[in-house]
Amino acid sequence: MNGAAPKLSTEKFTRLNPVAKNILRVLLYFDIFQHPLKAEEIIQCCSEPSLSSDQVENELSFLISQGLISQDKKFFFLENKSQAVLRRLAGEAKAEKSLKIARRFTKLISSFPFVRGVCISGSLSKGYMDQETDIDYFIITKPGRLWLSRTLLVLFKKIFLLNSRKYFCLNYFIDDENMRIPDKNFFTATELVFILPTYNYELYSQLMDRNKWIRKYYPYFPQRENAGIVPAHSSFFKKNLERLFNGRIGEKLDAWFFRITLRHWKKKFLHFDENTFDHRLRSRKNVSKHHPKGFQESILRSWEEKIDAFEFKYGADLR
Repeated sequence: MNGAAPKLSTEKFTRLNPVAKNILRVLLYFDIFQHPLKAEEIIQCCSEPSLSSDQVENELSFLISQGLISQDKKFFFLENKSQAVLRRLAGEAKAEKSLKIARRFTKLISSFPFVRGVCISGSLSKGYMDQETDIDYFIITKPGRLWLSRTLLVLFKKIFLLNSRKYFCLNYFIDDENMRIPDKNFFTATELVFILPTYNYELYSQLMDRNKWIRKYYPYFPQRENAGIVPAHSSFFKKNLERLFNGRIGEKLDAWFFRITLRHWKKKFLHFDENTFDHRLRSRKNVSKHHPKGFQESILRSWEEKIDAFEFKYGADLR
């Protein structure tokens, strides 16, 4: 024996056509979150052109017959991951309750000056919630008042919610003239396509229209329906603060809040190089992204590692 690793046979998987490969890549991605998928969800998450439900169902049956994936109830997942089904079902039950809370907080957020649209992102937008997850808000503001609006909301969270993130996680702000998201990859496409509008459906539709690049990754995912939207209202608080800060005072305050927040982040995250800082804490007059833990990079790296490990284990090519 020369000690060389045995070569894995690929003969068994010569029938892995593009649809089967796409299904496996999708399941591997959502396996990072221990999130099994139904057949219709797999179809929505595939990117193969001219895809039919019959094709997907046939390939799912084939992949099960080869021992590459498993099925429990209506859910499909990688082998030996059946516990993820119970986890998802429990998370769905909690998500229903959390969505009601999110809509109440959406009504509150929408009452703040210069807030023009609110969406739910993260786990809850995918119908899942547990003790470890937060309710993430994607907020659209009036141009030139993003940092003023953001600061007021952050101060509310710190003072009245004791800085709790559980039901009030404010991690992404854009203004309604800057709704094109520059990070064009599968992670960002997933977050955008799943985003759940809760205030100002028209702005949500514009967000989808200005980010048509996500259809490269999700050509079959339907746009969210106009249901459960918090009705527009103009509170006394919002109306009068907008009148007060609509002129030069508001411009100066917005610029000042932008400068002091950016200065604080630069000092706090001094260990980030320029590219890392810009990617995780993108700060412009018209955008505020606060993802210091680098979740996007971590997930994309984990996905590549899962694909590599699967290819090595089964002698399959998923690229």
